[in-house]
Amino acid sequence: MSRPRVLVADDHQILVEGLKGLLAPEFDLVGVVEDGRALVENVKKLRPDVIVADISMPRLNGIESLIELKKVDPQVKVVFLTMHRQVAYARRALEAGAAGFVLKHSALKELVLAIRAALDGKTFVTPTIDEELRQPWHADRSSKPAAALTRRQREVLQLLGEGKTAKEIAAVLDISTRTVEFHKYAMMQSLGIANSAELVHFAIKNGIVKI
Repeated sequence: MSRPRVLVADDHQILVEGLKGLLAPEFDLVGVVEDGRALVENVKKLRPDVIVADISMPRLNGIESLIELKKVDPQVKVVFLTMHRQVAYARRALEAGAAGFVLKHSALKELVLAIRAALDGKTFVTPTIDEELRQPWHADRSSKPAAALTRRQREVLQLLGEGKTAKEIAAVLDISTRTVEFHKYAMMQSLGIANSAELVHFAIKNGIVKI
């Protein structure tokens, strides 16, 4: 009987090496990618049963990657392994369709439990934040300003936060420089932000770009 296939998406090489040893006894590690776009591009080719992904990744963060993957395969299973312990990240991940949410500083055996749960069609959340996650919460766009941004705007914002110029962003997204500037202006208007520096700060604060 073939073993479950796992694809890892994380740009921290030391962590990845540790995951290889952890997963080896019962899973086949079919590949490792270092950014969100590479994840989206390689899933069809590598055909993993479960994806273990970081949230903060270059080019396209984990949650945005999951949203893209769900459009192609609604049954795709992604377990997030992240340093972000704030419950807001867990909510965003689960709203996007994540199969699990595990903290990097938790016992790594939790990751194995999360992968097994995903294979069984269940959802696993690190117990340390699961209780808070279950507390009543009202989805209000005004309390989540990042939710008001379009997918393309979030892509532009992440690349802007990574220090790329409008010309470089245009090349990555295959759009014109003018379109990039339009999205920047639209975001600043929507968020009530005065300049690019504040826009980058917003991206960091809301977990759209890694620091």
